[in-house]
Amino acid sequence: MAAPARQLEPQPLATSLFPMFVKLHGKAVLVVGAGSIGEPKIGSLLDTGAHIRVIALEATERVREWSRVGQLALEERRFVPADLDGIFLAVIAPSQRDLNEVAYTEAQKRNVLCNVVDVPEQCDFYYPALVKRGDLQIAISTSGQSPALARRLREQLEQQFAPSYADWLAELGATRRDVLKSNLTREQKRELLMSLAARPAFEEMLAANTGHNKEGDAG
Repeated sequence: MAAPARQLEPQPLATSLFPMFVKLHGKAVLVVGAGSIGEPKIGSLLDTGAHIRVIALEATERVREWSRVGQLALEERRFVPADLDGIFLAVIAPSQRDLNEVAYTEAQKRNVLCNVVDVPEQCDFYYPALVKRGDLQIAISTSGQSPALARRLREQLEQQFAPSYADWLAELGATRRDVLKSNLTREQKRELLMSLAARPAFEEMLAANTGHNKEGDAG
């Protein structure tokens, strides 16, 4: 009797990344590795309000200082899979390939979002190239295809969006709250807020601030 025809395994469909900004306040975050690779990853988490736990055989002096002032919990020892228990998000940043694979596999078992630095196939999320101006954040991702291109685009955007955008955005936020509390109609509110967020409004704010600075210098 002839053997039944072998069924071909369905091939996974190509997927696109879903862009979002995640609130980590109060969440348990694990970083494995605290050397030159891990330090900037840890630094990017400090202002998120996350409960940061760092496991590393050795740590840079800056990471130790963050630990001393209570910004994170540092344990200078070898990683074990149980370190992932109860963790929401994990970043694996050592240079040991075997450890990377174990950590990623254990994270998958626990449904922990995981990023193994510089190993795209072992990442549930990527660090974008980021332009930050106060509360304004512009994130750029190439899905791990070309970090160099992401950096170049970030540099271009840093020139396009001056640091003064931070102050302007703060003003826009305060104005928006006042407009929303006003007696204007919904359409009037929308049109006003759109006009305030337009480029000419930014240029007027910039010119006004420059004028004030010059007057202050003259005095």
